[in-house]
Parts: sequence; structure tokens; C-alpha cells
Amino acid sequence: MNTTPWKPGSATGIGSLPGTDPHEASRIVLGELPLLPHLPELPDRGVGADIVGRTAGLLVDIPVEVVPSGYRVTAHPGRDHRRAVDLMRYDLDAFEEAFEGTNLRAEVVKIQVAGPWTLMSNVELVRGHRVLTDPGAVKEFTESLAEGLRLHIAEVVKRTGAQVVVQLDEPGLPAVLEGLLPTPSKLGTVRAVPAPDARDVLATIVEAAGPGVIVHCCAPKPPVTLLREAGAAAVALDVSLLRGAGPAVLDELGEAWQAGTSLWLGLVPSTDPGTEVTLRKMAKPALELADRLGFPRTVLSGLALPTPSCGLAGASDKWVRRALALTRDLGKAFLEPPEDW
Repeated sequence: MNTTPWKPGSATGIGSLPGTDPHEASRIVLGELPLLPHLPELPDRGVGADIVGRTAGLLVDIPVEVVPSGYRVTAHPGRDHRRAVDLMRYDLDAFEEAFEGTNLRAEVVKIQVAGPWTLMSNVELVRGHRVLTDPGAVKEFTESLAEGLRLHIAEVVKRTGAQVVVQLDEPGLPAVLEGLLPTPSKLGTVRAVPAPDARDVLATIVEAAGPGVIVHCCAPKPPVTLLREAGAAAVALDVSLLRGAGPAVLDELGEAWQAGTSLWLGLVPSTDPGTEVTLRKMAKPALELADRLGFPRTVLSGLALPTPSCGLAGASDKWVRRALALTRDLGKAFLEPPEDW
């Protein structure tokens, strides 16, 4: 049985929005997604506002800086690290202000951070190698992220009074598992991380994040079983990428529903498709997925939650509102399907 913190009929965004104004972004999210709003991310602001820099700013006692190749561990907090911390503080201030100004106070809010493997594959050690190549550094980063995440959750709870659920973004996990990441020389690839090791590290962060953790992995073959075994209450994915999914992926998705794991289905395009958009059209892939997996379509009311296909950072302002409204209406339709479904 599904016992997740969010209510049936909820809907939410993946995280990012266009622009640079956290006050406007927070007002949009709280207005369009009243049951499960999320703390907006605004990567257009640059360094420290992107998924990696934003999460690195939460690390405890591990400062980072920006070098030509990306983020790198440094001895002391500098301008780049302070910028990430400051941007997060601005975002929390804006979200708190918008939250207090809304008529309908959400009981649950969502925050997003980079998952441990995506973070450690995108941050370098002092000599330029990825953090995940050093077992000692992996342990240190995992502990630091867990502690920083607990502090971040406590801060959001303090500011909103709502229960906080965490979305771990792991777009890089499949490449980590398959050994596809290039070495600094670009002449080879980093050795694949064994699935049990990847699961154990992820489980540590899931435990630190508390109940109702969502792991988002927009890949054609998301490692659904590994994510469930790590303790994820929900797996978020882009449904459009599953069109050519083989039996193995479909089996894992079916097993997830059978076990009571929620699937967060990315259904609404992240940018304006330029064609007619209807609720029925947006819902079709979810209905077909339930049919393919052999579940009654009523499974969507309890074990599915609609989202945009990915972040909305590349969308127009007009499409952002339209996409979030469609997502919200899909959540309602999952709970109370129209007669023609």
C-alpha cells in the first residue's frame, strides 16, 4: 500500500524554471501547484544556481570552486562557494515570503538536490579526477552531503512549517553504472561503479532525507530496481523516453507498482511543443503505460503523480504557467478520471 506523504491527486514540477527572479518563480509554483509545490531552481543565474553548484553549496566542510573544467574541491570557501550559499538563502527567503502570502498553505513541499553519484561525477578532486574515483573521497562526500541535507531540510521546515520531501536528481547515475564517464585525458573512461556500491551510497542519502524520497532519473533505461532497493518511495522519469523500452525496463516498472512504489510520470513537455495540447493527449502515455504493464488505469490515482517531462528552465514564461497548470489538472484527472478514460 502506498503511504507517501503527498496526497492523491497531487502534481508537481521537476525543479527548474526560467529567469532570475526567485520571488516570481515561487509565486508561480505556489499558485499553480498548491498540493505539492517545490522550491524553484533558477539556473539562468549561472555559477552556484545549477544543480551541481547548488548542491555543492550544501556540503559541510567541503568547499568547492569553479575551474575551466567545472567544479573542484578547494581548501577554503571562496567566492564561488559563497555565491552558491547566498543564492540558496535568497531562494529560501523568496519561497518563505510567497508561502506566507498564499491563501492555501501546502502541507507538503518538495526540495531538489543532486543525488550523490551525479554530484560526485561532476565535482573534481584537487588533481582533476572525479570524486567518485577515490573511495575515501566518496565516503567523505556521502557523509558531508547527508549532514548538509539534514540541515537544509530542517531550514525549510522551519520556514514553512510543512513536511519536506526530497527529490534526488540522478541524471548521471546510468553513466556511472555503465562506466561511460571520460577520464580527465579523454582517452579512457572511469571504471564503472558496481551496483551494490552505488545502491549503498544512495541509501545513505535516502535515509538522511527522511520519508517520501523521490529519485529522478530521466534516462531511457532508469535503474528502477536499484533505486527502490536504496529506499526510494518514488521514481521520477520521462515517459517519452520509455517508448522504445525493452521488456527488462517494463518489468522493473511493473515490479515497482506491484511493490507500492510511486512512479512520477513526466508527461507535459518541458518546452512549448507548438502543437495543440489537450489534457487527454497529455494523459495518453500514462494510460498506455498502465495498460502495457497490465494494471487497471485506477493505479494512476494512488501510485502515479504527473510532472513535466523535465525541468522548465528552457521554457517561455507563457509555457511555464501552461505546463504547470496542465500538470496540476492531470493530477486531478488521475484521481477523478473523466468518463472517456
